[in-house]
Amino acid sequence: MDVKRQLGEFLQTRRSQLRPEDVGLATYGDRRRVSGLRREELALLAGVSASYYSRLEQGQSSNASPEVLDAIAAALRLDDAERSHLHALAAGTRRGPAVRRPAVERLSPAVRQLVAAVGDVPTLVLGRRSDVLAWNRAGHALFAGHLQADSPGRGPDRPNMARLVFQDAHTRALYADWPAKARAVVGTLRIVSAQYPDDAQLAALVGELSVKSPQFATMWADHRLKTGGDAVYEMRHPLVGAMSVTQQTLRTESGQYLVMATTEVGSPSHAAMTLLVHTVNAGPSAARATAEPAVDRPAR
Repeated sequence: MDVKRQLGEFLQTRRSQLRPEDVGLATYGDRRRVSGLRREELALLAGVSASYYSRLEQGQSSNASPEVLDAIAAALRLDDAERSHLHALAAGTRRGPAVRRPAVERLSPAVRQLVAAVGDVPTLVLGRRSDVLAWNRAGHALFAGHLQADSPGRGPDRPNMARLVFQDAHTRALYADWPAKARAVVGTLRIVSAQYPDDAQLAALVGELSVKSPQFATMWADHRLKTGGDAVYEMRHPLVGAMSVTQQTLRTESGQYLVMATTEVGSPSHAAMTLLVHTVNAGPSAARATAEPAVDRPAR
C-alpha cells in the first residue's frame, strides 16, 4: 500500500472535518473554498510552517518527528486511536522496501486452548486480514451457520469476515444496523493497513472490496477508525430470532483477534443465545427442527 498517500489522505479528511469556529479561529465572514480548515490554518494551530505541513499532506515528506506528529494530532483533535494511527502511518513512510512477505498466519496452541476453554460462549479468531482462523461450535452457529463448520481450516479458501459482511447476504442480514457493523470492519482494516503496509494480500483484499462494493469504497475513503471497546449489535438470527449481542474483541500477542459474543444474563437475548447453543450441541436434527416453521396439525 502507498503509505505516504494514506497519510496524506488521513490528514486531509481529518482537516476537512474541523471548522474554524471549532478551534477558535475567526473567519470575518470570508467565503471559503474548502470544507473545514485550510492547510495554513492547521499548520498555525500545530506550530509548524505551512509549507512543511503541505509537503506532509502531499506525501512529499517522511521525516516528521514524534513531537511534530503529536502537535498535528492535537491541532486535529484526534483521539487516542487516531493519534496512534497517525504515528503508525508516519513510521510506514520511513521504512525501506519489504525484504520478505509477511508470515502465514496460523493458530498458536495457546489460542487454540483458549478457544476450547471458553465452552459455549460464541467465539472466533480472526487474522489481521479478517480471515477466520478458528471458531467454536457456538461461534460458527452465530456468525456463519450457513457455511461449512470446518471451513477455517481450508487455507486460502477460509472465510473472511470483511468479505462476508460486505458480500454475503446471510451475514448482512444478521445485523439490524448493518452500516454500524460495516464501519467497524472498515475501521479495523484501516488500523491494520498502517501496521502492515507491505502486506500485499491485505492490499489485494482492500482493492477487491473497493471494486465490488461501493459502500466499502465510500467508507474506506472516509478514513474512520474502529476506536476499540465493546460493540453491541442487534442481531437477527434465522434460528432463534432477535438478540442484543455484545461483541468483545481481544488482541493476542501474535496480533490476531479473539472475538467473543455475550448477552445480558436473564434477558430475552440470553434466552435466545442459550437456545442457539443448546440447538447446536444437540446436533443437526435439532437445528433443522428449530429452523423449520411450526405447522398446525389437526387434532385427533
